[in-house]
Formats: sequence, structure tokens, C-alpha cells
Amino acid sequence: MKILIFGASGLVGGNMLKFFSQKEDMEVVGTHFSFETKETVPFNTLDLEASTNFDVASFNPDIIINCGALTWVDYCEENIDESYQKTVVSTINTLKIAKKLHAKYLYIGTDYVFDGKKGPYTEDAEVHPLNVYARHKLEAENLVFKHNKEALSLRITNVYGNEIRNKNFVSRLFNLAQSGEHHHLKLPYDQYATPVNAMDIAKAAYLLLKDKKTGIYNIASTDFVNRMQLAQLVLNSVPNHKVTTEPISTNELNPPANRPLMGGLISAKFLAEYPEFKFANVSEFLSEKMK
Repeated sequence: MKILIFGASGLVGGNMLKFFSQKEDMEVVGTHFSFETKETVPFNTLDLEASTNFDVASFNPDIIINCGALTWVDYCEENIDESYQKTVVSTINTLKIAKKLHAKYLYIGTDYVFDGKKGPYTEDAEVHPLNVYARHKLEAENLVFKHNKEALSLRITNVYGNEIRNKNFVSRLFNLAQSGEHHHLKLPYDQYATPVNAMDIAKAAYLLLKDKKTGIYNIASTDFVNRMQLAQLVLNSVPNHKVTTEPISTNELNPPANRPLMGGLISAKFLAEYPEFKFANVSEFLSEKMK
């Protein structure tokens, strides 16, 4: 089975590339848009005719996974066209490739499609995005199923894990704590989510793709915490750190983009089909990092 991963230099795509590459029954290629790695090849999803693009047609993938999007929520709010291009247009273009090559399509969604009033959410909950990023992610997801009835979407949130740039909140805070430097962080106590390890997303995707599943699946672990609690989990794993935290409301922080406060996802649908699957939690991940 041949798999092509768009956006494989990021957190989710990078973990998928690593996991799928270990499978003997899979041949995997991962692409990068702007951040190059030794494991990825270039592909500009906004310009399908770019001369530097990897030759997707020659590779002829059976499955296309789209991990690419502009995920900086506050930046999206103030750069609407760029958000639309990198999230919606890139999805439209990769869907064109999938259609031409008759490839199955896997999209990476988000819990931000909900308004955060009644979370955590199941797959059939009513969507109501609050910000530009969320609206564009939902528009892209809707386009996926409009043009590819056999597509698969994994909704995720608060992803953490091992990545080259350590951009995710858990890894960044862990490194900050280990640095021994003094830092004071103001963190929201009213933003709840279900953090999930990127490697678990890759493992779940493998099972779903292998079994030719379609539709939307929530992929969430057992942690349900607010941002302040998540930070404490990280800091508690590092002895003698010099990072202090201060709880603050989202209103007081006043970010450019509205946030769904009671967010998060329930993965009961996935676990009903794969009852032996074990999600890692944040504490287990941190324990491994300390080793």
C-alpha cells in the first residue's frame, strides 16, 4: 500500500510518516510545504504545477493524507486570506490529486468546529465555529466529504508529542522547565480540551485506513484538562524547575480569536470499534521524556 502524506514535516504528519514507515506493508512519502526535513520532499499544495513539486503521479499513492493547514489560530484571525489559502485551497488542490489518482483521502479535523458550550463532543454534535481558523477547517472538511464520499476525517485537539521543532505546548513547556530559566506564564483556567499524543493519532489512522473506514472519527485520549492543569502536569514532571504560573480567564487574556472554552472530544465511536486500543496520556509521555 502506498501512502502520501501532505504536511509531513509538522507534528501530526511527522509522527504519521515515522509510524507508517515502520510498516512492511506500506510505502510512504511525506511532503513539506515550507519547513524542510531530511525525511520529506517538497510539494507546494497551492501551486500544483510548481517545478520543485514531488512527482505524485509517478508515485501513484493508494491513500492521500492531508495534514497541512495554517494552525496558528490568532494569526489566522488577522490574516484571513492566508488562512483560507493554506487550509481550504490546499485541501481543494489535494482533493483534485486524490480524485485524479483514485486515492482514498484522509483529512485532519479539529474540535474547534464546535462552540465550546457543551463539550467534550461526539462526532454527531452540532458544529458552530467561533473563529476564522475553525470556519476554514470546517469548510475544508465539508468539501472533503462533498467531493469524496469514501473519505475519512480524524478530529483532534491539543496535540502533543515528539517533533523536530518542539512547537507543541507540552514539549515547549517541558523544555522551558528543563532549561532552569525563570519564567512566569499566565494561562487560562477556563479552556478545556482532550490532549492527544500525535503518535496515537498515527496508530489510530493506521487501523482505520487498513480497515477501509469512512466518515468522521474523534481521536482523543483520557485526559480532560484546562490549560492551567495541563501546564501543571508538565511542570510536576520536572524537579526544581523555575517556571511559575498564574491562572487567568480567557476574557482577561483577550486573544484576537474567540476560543471554544468547554471543548474536547469523546472517542467512544473509535474505541467501540477498537476496544483494545490504548491511548497514552500526558503523564506517560512526560515520564518517557524524563528517561
